[in-house]
Amino acid sequence: MAGFRTSDGGWYGRERMADGVTLIWERHIKPDYRCNIWHVRGRDRDLLVDTGFGLEPLRAFVEADSGRPLVALASHSHCDHIGGHHEFDERWVHGDEAAIMRAPTRDNTVAAPYVCDDMFVGAAPPGFDSAAWNVTATEPTRLLAEGDVVDLGDRAFEVLHAPGHSPGSIALFEPATGILFSGDVVHDGPNGFGRMLWYHSDEDAYLESVERLCEVPAQTVHAGHFHSFGADRYRTVLDDYIARRRGPGCPADPALRGS
Repeated sequence: MAGFRTSDGGWYGRERMADGVTLIWERHIKPDYRCNIWHVRGRDRDLLVDTGFGLEPLRAFVEADSGRPLVALASHSHCDHIGGHHEFDERWVHGDEAAIMRAPTRDNTVAAPYVCDDMFVGAAPPGFDSAAWNVTATEPTRLLAEGDVVDLGDRAFEVLHAPGHSPGSIALFEPATGILFSGDVVHDGPNGFGRMLWYHSDEDAYLESVERLCEVPAQTVHAGHFHSFGADRYRTVLDDYIARRRGPGCPADPALRGS
């Protein structure tokens, strides 16, 4: 998905996509490690889907491109997705992940097996201790559940509870545009369906979540990692995973799904 890239040469970069969506990324963390931070513009408020590792302040970088109240929403509570949440006044997460955000440990945020000096482009930042670093604890201000609506005033996203990668993993779907923010439930890159290594992952729940996504008529997928992709690739990625697990996957025609 083509966009317009900007960067101040600092920690964060920015790329404007279509439909009022901007990708923010941590420039000095390798692509295999960093998550995508998605800034969505709304009439009444802006939405930030995930906040990265938060090794440098994020809020001022986003506010410089916003001008509206900001909501920081977590697709799930792994360390590469919630590191900057403590900076924001509104911090939303699924109820099954709330305890981790309140009391993060290196184990429950998967920092212990994930964070390392090799994740940086070049050397680690001065003074950074990969063996001791942890997410900053913060209290969620809204607990999300299946069927909730994230209302930005002029646009609305449906909350889809999609456990498996973690118990409270969610995706957000906007019917008006066909945009799906998929978090780590699905992405199109190395280990696209291989992030099932963590202590609270559940492969059977994950398969059910992937099968459920076959019912979601996404046209553009903004994933938690790697690049965005369209409807055809979305169906192919889902179908390939289901075929590996249990045989033929999603019907190619959305009209046939659920039949």
